Amino acid sequence: METGNQTRVLEFILLGLSDDTEFQPLIFGLFLSMYLVTILGNLLIIMAISSDTHLHTPMYFFLSNLSLVDICFSTTIVPQMLNNIQTGNKVIPYMDCLTQVYFSMCFPILDTLLLTVMAFDRFVAICHPLHYMVIMNPHLCGLLVFITWFIGVMISLLHISLMIELIFCKALVIPYFFCELTQILKLACSDTFLNSTLIYFMTAVLGVFPLTGILFSYSQIVLSIRKMSSSSGKQKAFSTCGSHLSVVSLFYGTGVGVYFTSAVTHSPKKVSIASVMYSVVTPMLNPFIYSLRNKDMKGALGRILSRAAS
Repeated sequence: METGNQTRVLEFILLGLSDDTEFQPLIFGLFLSMYLVTILGNLLIIMAISSDTHLHTPMYFFLSNLSLVDICFSTTIVPQMLNNIQTGNKVIPYMDCLTQVYFSMCFPILDTLLLTVMAFDRFVAICHPLHYMVIMNPHLCGLLVFITWFIGVMISLLHISLMIELIFCKALVIPYFFCELTQILKLACSDTFLNSTLIYFMTAVLGVFPLTGILFSYSQIVLSIRKMSSSSGKQKAFSTCGSHLSVVSLFYGTGVGVYFTSAVTHSPKKVSIASVMYSVVTPMLNPFIYSLRNKDMKGALGRILSRAAS
């Protein structure tokens, strides 16, 4: 325990999206609805893929992992927020906040890497169709998923290991609806140079390299599609990539939106609202994008629903 006004913090205060008590029931209902839709939609995707042998392919294997990550990401943030609104208690214990920081970093990293792996899968499927099953064998698919989880877990642990050494001596109020790393660093009175350097470095690495890999994969895919003589082949190739491109655009678009919102405004509320799109809305929309644009997925979901109704 430090002397003076420096102390090991025991709890933080999350201000949430609004201080107006009249809006709290509306916010509670809205976020509860989005959370339930997120869980149900992604669970249906996982169930459809696991129960339908036609979907036991690398593309859907990666999609099931993406759905699992989206469930975990939403669960990391929304239940705590709902509890704070329901109880009227905005306090979150230090260890709970630390846990939320860890997982709120880990799962977006996994999202980023899984979307990159899925782009590589589409690249192999369209550019090297004759060798697809040889290249994308179960061993490689399992290894790619393991690597993505390993990177996400280790990078998040590195952030937390640096954060846990910080000393706090300011008002421990977070103007967000969840414990966000950069906001917590602003409350520290000890040196955060290493923390900030790691954030900038990892943001650059995990932002530039995966996006470069996705763009390269799709540049090669477009070149391959242009060489196809069959219009049906072109249409099929575009249809297999459309859902993934939509999810990539939504994920990176909302992420960039949060970054620029925080850069151009000093209003925590505006940044917090922008973060809702990134952390809550995107995981909710992903199942709809993949199910509505994919005939195989719609067929598998239809069979699950028909069995449940019978």
